[in-house]
Amino acid sequence: MIYAAVLAGGIGSRMGADKPKQFLEFGDRPVIVHTVERFMECDEIDRVIVMTPAEWCDYTRNLLVQYFCSASVGTGEEMHEGAGSGSEEGGRITVAVGGQTRNETLMNAISVIEADGNLDDETIIVTHDAVRPFVTERMIRENIAAARETGACETAFPATDTIIETDDNKYVATVPDRSRLWMVQTPQTFRAKKLRELYMSLTEEEKEVLTDAARIYVMKDEPVEIVRGESWNIKITYPQDIKIAEAIEEQRCKG
Repeated sequence: MIYAAVLAGGIGSRMGADKPKQFLEFGDRPVIVHTVERFMECDEIDRVIVMTPAEWCDYTRNLLVQYFCSASVGTGEEMHEGAGSGSEEGGRITVAVGGQTRNETLMNAISVIEADGNLDDETIIVTHDAVRPFVTERMIRENIAAARETGACETAFPATDTIIETDDNKYVATVPDRSRLWMVQTPQTFRAKKLRELYMSLTEEEKEVLTDAARIYVMKDEPVEIVRGESWNIKITYPQDIKIAEAIEEQRCKG
């Protein structure tokens, strides 16, 4: 089976808002609804798992019920009551509680898959930031194909600006060759069982330096394929990003 894990763990501290950024609105809908809809529209996705902080779990569920008829709520470690019940769309959504870190949240999502009885060597998990609402069907399908072929992939876009490296945050240490640099986006997609096995094989010191799941594979000398992203596959982080999202959505709707 193919699962999408939408990671909605942000608290929006850089937004200065009274709620996490995934719940802010553009185009008359919350960011997270735009994002979940992209995965609901892809017929290759069997189930969408939305991972959220415990204190926002009920809020997230109620929001998704409003837009997608029905959704189920669980802890990420148990079989979720009603998962698969309700309408055809509602049965494809589960809301579960995330962990303290991004990678712990991914492990919780895999526990949801295991509780469903669907974790095997062929299970694919497409992981995506809830605050990247402009993921396309092309990206999703290419992620799935790459994960089937290689076992792991991440979406990235070639760097358009020169990037510097510093040792002390004051002076330039090196200027890497821009032609070899790509900016990481999401989705990042993996064979779920292998991802958990590799993560569990890490030392605590290795886990502490992780920035994303693809790095687990790099640390273990496992291949990670690149799927080309898009310049508009933005991550909504700052207040001005909502205005940018409004402009992108307007163009998207025009076709």
